[in-house]
Amino acid sequence: MKRKKFIRQLEKEGCVLLRHGSRHDLYQNPTTGKKQPIPRHTEIDDQLVKHIRKYLGLK
Repeated sequence: MKRKKFIRQLEKEGCVLLRHGSRHDLYQNPTTGKKQPIPRHTEIDDQLVKHIRKYLGLK
């Protein structure tokens, strides 16, 4: 999945950017309080996308 598309989905579902990093950006789901780094690659593996969404408490 393209990173930009994934970030748009996260933000649409309520996640917010906490900080930029050199290799990852840190996003948080305010409803659950969970934080997860998102890699800065242009393409993110589908299994990783699934894991990040599950950890953040998104469907």
